Amino acid sequence: MLRLLYRPLGLIFGVLGGIAASAVFARVWKMVTGDDEAPSATDEDRGWTEVLAAAAVQGAVFGLVKTAVDRGGAVGYRKVTGEWPGDKSSKTDDD
Repeated sequence: MLRLLYRPLGLIFGVLGGIAASAVFARVWKMVTGDDEAPSATDEDRGWTEVLAAAAVQGAVFGLVKTAVDRGGAVGYRKVTGEWPGDKSSKTDDD
């Protein structure tokens, strides 16, 4: 029953993770390139290399931040409720 309560929390964690990932990516891109904005796929003035590099960095940052937020939320949920909200699998020592 408590796992059902995690679903809305998981959605909130997902939204917060997306917001955090956007902020982190913007900082990383500016730090690496000096540009305030990353190129979009339809930016005519940017080359393939720059557009694809931006997409790769953005994907890596989003994946990392989203996973960190989701994992942190699950660990916090377990600390509060005593139940793990996700799949039951082999337990690791890093939690």
